[in-house]
Amino acid sequence: MLPPSSFLLAASLLAALPVNADGIYTKKSPVLQVTGKDYNSLIANSNYTSIVEFYAPWCGHCQSLKPAYEKAAQNLNGLAKVAAINCDDDDNKPFCGQMGVQGFPTLKIVTPSKKPGKPRVEDYQGARTAKAIVDAVVDRIPNHVKRATDKDLDKWLGQNEERPKAILFTEKGTTSPLIRALAVDFLGAVDVAQVRNKELASVEKFGVSEFPTLVVVPGGGAEHQLYEGELKKQAMVEFLSKFATPNPDASGKAASSTNSKPKSKSKSKSSKSTSKPTFVPDDEPIVDANDESEAKPAQVPIPVPPLPTLATPESLESSCLAPKSGTCVLALLPEQGEALPAAATDALASLAEIAHKHAQRGTHLFPLYAVPEINSGSQTLRNALGLEDKQGVEIIAVNARRGWWRRYEAQDVYSAVAIERWVDAIRLGEGKKEKLPEGLVGAAEKAKEAEHDEL
Repeated sequence: MLPPSSFLLAASLLAALPVNADGIYTKKSPVLQVTGKDYNSLIANSNYTSIVEFYAPWCGHCQSLKPAYEKAAQNLNGLAKVAAINCDDDDNKPFCGQMGVQGFPTLKIVTPSKKPGKPRVEDYQGARTAKAIVDAVVDRIPNHVKRATDKDLDKWLGQNEERPKAILFTEKGTTSPLIRALAVDFLGAVDVAQVRNKELASVEKFGVSEFPTLVVVPGGGAEHQLYEGELKKQAMVEFLSKFATPNPDASGKAASSTNSKPKSKSKSKSSKSTSKPTFVPDDEPIVDANDESEAKPAQVPIPVPPLPTLATPESLESSCLAPKSGTCVLALLPEQGEALPAAATDALASLAEIAHKHAQRGTHLFPLYAVPEINSGSQTLRNALGLEDKQGVEIIAVNARRGWWRRYEAQDVYSAVAIERWVDAIRLGEGKKEKLPEGLVGAAEKAKEAEHDEL
């Protein structure tokens, strides 16, 4: 929430903008065009996650962002909403001021909360590329999917017996954006669950022989049905619609029907005026609109802090190898000369990005550390775990209190997406864990005790 002085400044600056109701997105654009009047009904009150661009048509950065933003809208079709508000339109200026817009383009991600009509709104600080935008929005799609097992599936099926149930049987431990979006489409109408292939009793009960398979259990005790079509959003929505009515904009038709240019109440229009508010730099660089990788934001993103380092054996043990230490993720760095190899640099950057994202969202995540090879106890740990190649980076998770460890196996892929899948699996308690070797936990503490006993 902006202080009153900032709100007044934003409102006064927006009021001084040149009048130009023509937006940069056409009626055929995949971007949903929103106004201050319908923002609540289309965005704030929606069950769907949205990203909203606040822009001015004359802004060079906004024009440069357009190709990437429209590509993101195409990729997110059926999963989330990609919207834009023309702050150059007289009707929208007060609303843009209320939203704290002080530069263009401003992107905000709107995520539904437990309180209807009061979503969580956060500034998007990532790269202005289609992939980065899609990744950020997908990460915030609400998860209304029950993760069921043999132990609790029957109990879940017995709840709201008259309501249809949809169950996705899958080999994967994570819940995909597609099934999460499907649960949002039918929120309150169809309950959705996900069952792993290792839950053998449930798999046998429903006669599932291939993965993934979608099963629907109609209400009222009717026999279950297997979905035999493609695992694509629109086809799955049409199949589930036989059992219940989806939310009004589940198919995207409601969104596309509102894609019209906002009307301005102003009596006159000016073409592109050269006068700009003081908060937009006059010397902003003109970026090639066809090169989304070079599109630069008007606002400087918050830098990602580097991973904290455990540079001594004592710090490694006290943080992660003490008898009461919980889960830690460690990047064991290789021997290095003047610089780290590319794989180690990528691994550190990805882990730092994951830690930063969870810190910004306020979600709990176990600590992630970098452990250099020299003077850190790293080599002792490598030897104990059988990771003796000192030329490569190793990412491992350890839990001294429970006596297990786990290795990141995709040693040739160090992207943030791949590593986060591995981290998420650990958070969910999935995947095979190895037993920590005897004597590794609390070694320094035991050595001190032995020394004390000798004295």
